[in-house]
Amino acid sequence: MQRPLQTMMSLALLAALPLAAAAGGGGALLAAAPGWLAAMLLMMAITTGLLASLHVRERHVFFLSAMMLGWVLLRISLGRPEPWLPMLLLALILLCGVQFLLRQLGWSRGWIDAALLAQLLLAPLSVALAGESLQALLLRLWPALLMLELLAAMAWQLRLRRHALRASLQPDETQQSDFVMMSWLLGVSALLLLAEQMSLLQTATVARLPALQPWLALSLPLLMLALGLHVCVGFARARSAAERRHEQIEQRLHERVAEVERNFSTMAELKLEQVTERERKRIAADLHDDLGAKLLTIVHTSESDRISTLAREALEEMRLSVRGLTGKPVQLLDALGDWRAEVVSRLAQANILAEWKSPAEDIIHTLPARAYVQTTRIFREAVSNIIKHSGATHCTVGCNVQGGDFLVVIQDNGQGISTELDGRLDRGHGMASMKARAKQMHGQCLVESGPGWGTVIRLTIPL
Repeated sequence: MQRPLQTMMSLALLAALPLAAAAGGGGALLAAAPGWLAAMLLMMAITTGLLASLHVRERHVFFLSAMMLGWVLLRISLGRPEPWLPMLLLALILLCGVQFLLRQLGWSRGWIDAALLAQLLLAPLSVALAGESLQALLLRLWPALLMLELLAAMAWQLRLRRHALRASLQPDETQQSDFVMMSWLLGVSALLLLAEQMSLLQTATVARLPALQPWLALSLPLLMLALGLHVCVGFARARSAAERRHEQIEQRLHERVAEVERNFSTMAELKLEQVTERERKRIAADLHDDLGAKLLTIVHTSESDRISTLAREALEEMRLSVRGLTGKPVQLLDALGDWRAEVVSRLAQANILAEWKSPAEDIIHTLPARAYVQTTRIFREAVSNIIKHSGATHCTVGCNVQGGDFLVVIQDNGQGISTELDGRLDRGHGMASMKARAKQMHGQCLVESGPGWGTVIRLTIPL
C-alpha cells in the first residue's frame, strides 16, 4: 500500500510544482512546460492505446488515449484564427474524459452518451455562428461548463469506487490502496481545475495572482498524465496477479495430475489383484474338479497300497494348494486344530508320543491363505524328518502368540542331525525349504541340533 501512496504524493507534488516555480519566477520553465507535456502525453497516448488494443476488457482506455491526443491537437490549434476548432477539441476532450472515468468502473448510461455527442456538435457550432460579442461570452462559458461536467464525472467515479469498496465483504489491500490513490489524484486535480476556471472567470481571489493562470492551465494535461500512469500501473499489477494465479493453477494442476496418477496406480493394482484372484480361483477349480477327481479314483481303485498311499498324499497336497489359491483367510484357532490333528495322528502312526501345547482359546488372529499353506507344509516337513531320520520316541509341539508374532517350537528327543553336513543344518532333511517358506512369509525358521540331544525347530511368523 505504501508504494501507490508514494506514487500519488509524487503526482500531487508534480501538480503543485508549477505553483512553486511561478512564485520563484520560472519563466523559462513556463515556456517549456506545455511542449514537454505535449510530448509526454503523445507518448502516453500511444502506450495506453497499445495496451488497450491488446486487452478486450480494457477498451475504455481508448477514451483516455483520445483525450490525450485531443489536448495535443488543442495545443497545436491555439494559434489558428478559427475559434470553433479549439472549442471542438475541448468538447472532444471532455467527452473522452467523462466516458473514461465512468466506463473505467463499468458504468454507462445511454442518455449521457447522447448528451455528450450533442454537446460535441453544439459547442463549436454555437461559437462559429455567434456574433463577436456573444462569441466572446460563449468562449468563456463553454469551457467552464465542460470543466464542471468533468469535475462531476470525477466526483461520480469516487462515489462508485467508495460504493464498490463498501460492497466488498473483504476488500484486499490493492482495492484499498487504489481507492486512496484515486481520491488523492482526483481531489488535487479538481482543486487545480476549479482554480483555473476561477482565474478564467476573473474571480477576485485568483485574479490577484495573474502569474498563476498559465500554470493552472496545465492542470488538465497533468491530470491526464497521472491517469495514464495509473492505467500503466494497473496493467503491471494485473500482469503480476495473473502470473501468481498462473503459478497457483500450475501447482494445483501438478497436484491433480499426481492425484490422478495415484488413483490410476491404485485402480491398476486393484484390477490386477482382481484378475489374479479370478485366475487363482479358476486354477483351483480345475485342480479340484479334474486332478482331484482322478487322484480320488486312484485312491479307491488301486490294488497297490503304495500307489494308493501316494495318491492320497498327492490328493492332500492338491487340496492344500487349492486352499491357498482360493485366498480365503483362516482363523488361527481353526488352523491350530487342523495342524494338531495331523501332527498327532502322523506321529502316533510312527509310535512317537506327541505332546501338543496350544495358546489360550481367546485368540482372534487370522492367517492369510498362503501363510496357512506354507506353515502347513513346514509342519509336514518337520514331522516327516522326525519320523524318517530322528529315531525319536517323544516330540513336543508348542504354539503361542506373542507381540504380534505366531511362535512354534518343535522339539524331539532323537539322535539329532549329524555333523557330517559341514556343520550346516540346511544341507539336508528339507531344512532349506522350511527356511525358504518362512522367509516368504517374512518370518524365520531356526534349527538347533546336535548328535545325541535331539533337534529343536523354532518358527516365527508375523501375524
